[in-house]
Amino acid sequence: MLRFEDAPKKPANLSLNAEVLAMARELGMNVSKTVDALLTAEVKRQYWARWNTQNQDAIASYNARIEQEGLPLDAFRSF
Repeated sequence: MLRFEDAPKKPANLSLNAEVLAMARELGMNVSKTVDALLTAEVKRQYWARWNTQNQDAIASYNARIEQEGLPLDAFRSF
């Protein structure tokens, strides 16, 4: 699992839409915290999208095996 909560902060220079930035400040938003949260979510989304693409053959193979053989402990299910 991707975990970024305890990672140290590092300064970065960003170019942002001036009007959006002004409105965010007017609304009292913490721009750094907001950008950090949104960037974290996008990094996780793209990481897992790439992981799924890179592993699609293995996933398809596993799913085909389960379709053919069933789940390993199916005989012991009580539901």
